[in-house]
Amino acid sequence: MTQLTRRQMLIGTAAAAVTAAVPFAASSPVGAAAPAAGRQAPGFYRYKLGNIEVTVVTDGVNRVPVTDGFVLNATKDEVNAALAAAFMEKDIFVGPYNPIVVNTGAKLAVIDTGNGAAAYIASKGANGQFLTNLAAAGIDANTVDTVIISHYHGDHINGLLKSDNSLAFPNADILVPAPEHRYWMDDNELSRAATPRIQGVFKNVRRVMRGEVLKRLRTYEWDQEVIPGVTAVGTPGQTPGHTSHIVASGASKVYVHGDVTHAPFLFVRNPGWHPFYDHDPVQAEATRRKVYDMLAAEKMLVQGYHFPFPGLAHVEKTATGYREMPIAWNPML
Repeated sequence: MTQLTRRQMLIGTAAAAVTAAVPFAASSPVGAAAPAAGRQAPGFYRYKLGNIEVTVVTDGVNRVPVTDGFVLNATKDEVNAALAAAFMEKDIFVGPYNPIVVNTGAKLAVIDTGNGAAAYIASKGANGQFLTNLAAAGIDANTVDTVIISHYHGDHINGLLKSDNSLAFPNADILVPAPEHRYWMDDNELSRAATPRIQGVFKNVRRVMRGEVLKRLRTYEWDQEVIPGVTAVGTPGQTPGHTSHIVASGASKVYVHGDVTHAPFLFVRNPGWHPFYDHDPVQAEATRRKVYDMLAAEKMLVQGYHFPFPGLAHVEKTATGYREMPIAWNPML
């Protein structure tokens, strides 16, 4: 058996140290790490209701500072406690936007249109994503034949127009709730607008609801089937003519509730809270409780415009209010 001297062992150890110090790439090829993508994948999600296919297409999110007046009848500390309980960031309200596309086979309808192309630039891509994600979902805006509007807040109607003010859906009829249209187009109501925020809504409505939009606009009434499979339900409070929609095919249906409430971790769980953006907070609370009592009792699916994407959930009653139960992602239609 060969005996190693102390000198041979020291030489071997030194050689190993030198080898370890030489960069591995010098003797062996190494695959470089993939560059960071730096952006999300396009956001869309599909599900079936009987013979109807629904595609939820995200318009992005908005981040709003939580101030003392964010909820009119709750303190900033109470709001932050609710955010913390939902593992959300302190002092920031994150509001998603979830327009949907309803394909009945005979009709291709968009329900609400997001913030619009101008918002994409202003928000540096955080919202105003609807048309881009719509294309990524394989839906050509030119093939949409109906746009259904729930109410006249900018994050629902601004997407009717492109950045050059041309029609985003040039071949679509634009269907709007009759009581909502009457209110916001009434000059007498404009003259009574009491706050700068309400005045701003009037101004934006008059900017969008003119020209080619008005030429394609038709009003619908509550409890009317707007298109086959989509029925309007009056849910006032957020705005005077705010409208939700039930999309149904056979025994399957979903309650597309628009802005009956916003972030569920704040306002589903605290239905008595009055966010500053509700036109009539007392009426909005009554509507919210009525809708969620019905959803819980009937175990009906709800599609939330401001719920975390894709915004599909059930609602159940709790001792203090309600709780949203998101539907698990399903890779199959």
